[in-house]
Amino acid sequence: MLGTALLAASRSPRVRAMVTRSRVTRRVVTRFIAGDDADSAVEATRRLTTGGFAVTLDRLGEDTLDRAQAEAARDGYLQLIALLDEHGLAAGAEASLKLSAMGQALPGGGEELAADNAHAICAAAAGAGMTVTLDMEDHTTVDSTLGVLADLRKDHPWVGVALQAMLYRTEADCRDLAGAGSRIRLVKGAYAEPKSVAHAAKSDVDAAYERCLGILMGGLGYPMVASHDPRMIDAAQRLASRHGKGPDDFEFQMLYGIRPSTQEQLRSQGSRMRIYVPYGDDWYGYFMRRLAERPANVGFLLRSLVTK
Repeated sequence: MLGTALLAASRSPRVRAMVTRSRVTRRVVTRFIAGDDADSAVEATRRLTTGGFAVTLDRLGEDTLDRAQAEAARDGYLQLIALLDEHGLAAGAEASLKLSAMGQALPGGGEELAADNAHAICAAAAGAGMTVTLDMEDHTTVDSTLGVLADLRKDHPWVGVALQAMLYRTEADCRDLAGAGSRIRLVKGAYAEPKSVAHAAKSDVDAAYERCLGILMGGLGYPMVASHDPRMIDAAQRLASRHGKGPDDFEFQMLYGIRPSTQEQLRSQGSRMRIYVPYGDDWYGYFMRRLAERPANVGFLLRSLVTK
């Protein structure tokens, strides 16, 4: 129930105004978000890659309202890619794109606009030696996102996509996308979805995640295991071994600021470990979803509210 309430709050303008104006909240936000601008993202990339991690960078922003905002989001990624290339950091990095930030939901050609903006980012990333993965948003965007993915892969077959295990359809999507060279980030899902399209019980989501892992590990693609759950990490290692995948054939992904000791442990054991690094001043929706995912994050926030 707490998670549902927090997800609802992530869409509330009133709660958004209250949370984003709080100095205390901003102090907590720095645990989960690298900073407000591209320079902050570059410095986080430098620190993490020096420590042996790969990174994926998410310029925060969603629910784009007009073409100018979508183009600004595109240009923000182009700036980031240029800076990473300039500092010699592009090889260990990728960009994570939300197509909603690229204009996907705009009336009268939003999907085409998002695809054009994503093409520009992918071309710049290819020139710098980076990769790109499309984030997945709520269930209403899945068909559109997979359609844009197919279009992008005509020129850039390495473009990845996130799939959410909580959705009933995802096992079939995993089978469709588990071909040679396909990069799939498997997540549990962080959106409040209706029971008509998604598993509601945590145990059912966990079971679905394991089934999807089995499909991806048994396929010819490159699975990206995005989970902080020790049981899912163990399952990934077990399934990788069963299907003959070595450390270079898949990777783990975890969020910036969450379970850093586990991140370091996996890296030190020889696993490829990529950190999902969000940055930017439009952090509210992302921050609230992180609180909704783990009650421990709410406790961290509450402790900070009463600690000087």
